[in-house]
Amino acid sequence: MALRYSATVRGSTVLPAIWLVSDARNDARLEAALERLPRGSGFIYRHYHLPGPERLAQFLALRRIARARGHVVILADSALTGAEWGADGIYAAPRALWPRRAGLLHLATAHDLGEIGLANRLGADAVLLSPVYPTRSHPGAKTLGPVRFRLLAARSRVPVIALGGMDERGAQRLEWPRWAAIDGLTRAPRPAARGLTGSRRGFMVRSHQEANPWPAAR
Repeated sequence: MALRYSATVRGSTVLPAIWLVSDARNDARLEAALERLPRGSGFIYRHYHLPGPERLAQFLALRRIARARGHVVILADSALTGAEWGADGIYAAPRALWPRRAGLLHLATAHDLGEIGLANRLGADAVLLSPVYPTRSHPGAKTLGPVRFRLLAARSRVPVIALGGMDERGAQRLEWPRWAAIDGLTRAPRPAARGLTGSRRGFMVRSHQEANPWPAAR
């Protein structure tokens, strides 16, 4: 089955292929990064370091920029807060996604087979599986590497988004169509690597004919 660059998940929502994840260390570069992302990408807003009122104000400001570019905006919080703040979905550990709330995407974090199993059972729409490569957040921590990443991703019933030390070159090495990054999408853009098709503004966009490595979400 041919894979489109962005897959369709529950309802008619399109799951982007490239995801920018917010963090305290990339805060100053988020606006520019959102502008550079290919239209219709994804944005996961975390910003755990900010107190409530400031976190909301920053979310609303970045949501405005993201929506102007057609990006999907996900909040790392509860479904109730996600709905109140006007997010398109939520991002959390599998158990924190339950009970599901209609109208929101539910993106689960996973680091091992047990968490992928929970995401499957609790109805996640997609899984962010990490860490693929070494990260600045957890220097020296054990990583999955490409082989174990693929073995674990094969057990997911929903699309898997690669996270952890990812950038466009890492995604090319991994040969995985969906990926997310903190630093890898907020650095100054570089020329696209040779052999990639449809590259826009220095970010990787793969051919529409790439094979689908997992069953579509139901």
